[in-house]
Amino acid sequence: MDKNCIFLQQVRMAGKTSFEKAFLSGNEAVARGAWEAGLKTAAAYPGTPSTEILQSLSAYPELTVQWSVNEKVAFEVAYGAAVGGVRSLFACKHVGLNVAMDPLMTASYAGVEAGFVVVVCDDPGMHSSQNEQDSRWVGVFSKLPVLEPSTPAEAKMFVAEAFTISEKFDTPVIMRLTTRISHSKEDVTLGQRVEVEPKPLVPNMQKYVMVPKIARMRHEVIEKRLDKLRAFSEKTRLNKIERKDAKLGFITSSVSYCYLKEAFPDASYLKLGFLYPFCDEKIKAFAASVKKVVVVEELDPFIEDHIKALGIRKAKFKHPSFRLGEFDPGLIGEVVAGNERNIQPMPVRPPRLCAGCPHWAVFTVFKKLGLFVAGDIGCYTLGSLPPTSSLHTCICMGAGVTFNEGLRLAHPDGKIVGVVGDSTFVHSGITGLINAAYNKAKGVIFILDNSTTAMTGGQPHPATGRTIRDEPTKLLDLAELCKCCGADHVDVIDPVGHIKALEELVRKRIDQDALSVIIAKHPCVLKKKK
Repeated sequence: MDKNCIFLQQVRMAGKTSFEKAFLSGNEAVARGAWEAGLKTAAAYPGTPSTEILQSLSAYPELTVQWSVNEKVAFEVAYGAAVGGVRSLFACKHVGLNVAMDPLMTASYAGVEAGFVVVVCDDPGMHSSQNEQDSRWVGVFSKLPVLEPSTPAEAKMFVAEAFTISEKFDTPVIMRLTTRISHSKEDVTLGQRVEVEPKPLVPNMQKYVMVPKIARMRHEVIEKRLDKLRAFSEKTRLNKIERKDAKLGFITSSVSYCYLKEAFPDASYLKLGFLYPFCDEKIKAFAASVKKVVVVEELDPFIEDHIKALGIRKAKFKHPSFRLGEFDPGLIGEVVAGNERNIQPMPVRPPRLCAGCPHWAVFTVFKKLGLFVAGDIGCYTLGSLPPTSSLHTCICMGAGVTFNEGLRLAHPDGKIVGVVGDSTFVHSGITGLINAAYNKAKGVIFILDNSTTAMTGGQPHPATGRTIRDEPTKLLDLAELCKCCGADHVDVIDPVGHIKALEELVRKRIDQDALSVIIAKHPCVLKKKK
């Protein structure tokens, strides 16, 4: 358990607490706020910048908290608990929300019994992500309310509000953070836990069995719910007007509000915390009260497009070039001025695999043999960089397996291998391997097994035999699993100190007309240090 989790546990053990405040990150504040609000169940798959939410919640022994094998599973576990009558939370990063979209869309139709909050952490600037999507659009797509705090203290307060809104309007609630809010810290006022009694488990097939007849009726319920949420957005304290200078007013949300307040302390503000559905009347009234209104937001023109649709002609917007990356206090003046963004990348130290990382040996062999490598998301993505430069695709989790199959369909005689990590294989590689076996695909799949979810900080997964609280549990045997999936050959080798044997094994398997899995197994060097 890390120091932050130990600290939060000390806070919890204080009972009615002598701690009035704690210095918490946004993610830690979400955890604390959810605990205070009577949370009972939480599930996630680790993904930066969201990982610390579940790690922090694991410090509270009265909660049921789990690392799930992927985000779809995590969503369904947490949502099932909410349907079962206890307050529940699902957390993910933005690309993880894509994995959970299937159940999320239908959960919007079905509603909840107890409060259910979906916390998604976007990554403007792509500090640790393969794309820069804006999850606010998911609220529109799924017809779910979206809350957006601006600070860690607000994150703590907003998550409690989210549970209340969820139960009041019979809906899951999305709460969106960004990297700066997730990882920034501030003093946060602590409160007491409110125990919420579980609701009885009563069958309700007309609400939760989504066959077409019932789903059509539930769609009508959703549209009526949106009308009620629009009315609520006009009066909630999460949308607040700060009136000062009548010459200049900002409509904004998230961390952009903090940057603007620093640069323009005397301006007026409409800060949107209950972001969707929009508070149209409040927006119109605020725009009418100032001479000039400027809309400032990171990434997509989410608020901007709605302001335009309302016909507010006096509104001014950022230059389209500012749809890339994140803002900062020094940049906000250029954003407000509507200038074109002149992107001058700062010199950085390129990332690289750690000294002593077992992946070095594998990618050294790949480079020597001139293989085309279908890659995946994880530390091993760094194998694409010099000096190995031996990873050639990286799309999404699990694609190291499925891309290998697709590439070999295009080039049956190509020297192609697929690469996936141990945690990623459990997340979304298993179905790809089954698909390859079922469709008589050939080739070599590497599972780089460093016995942890390394890229997000070293979290356990089923193939480590440890839970989120470092308790022993059933150990998933990857080699036996691969055999059951239909692999013709499964080899396990330690790549460290055995590079010649690894090279010989790869040469042997790459030339065979078979589906082979090579598990390169050696612990992460950081895991060994811990």
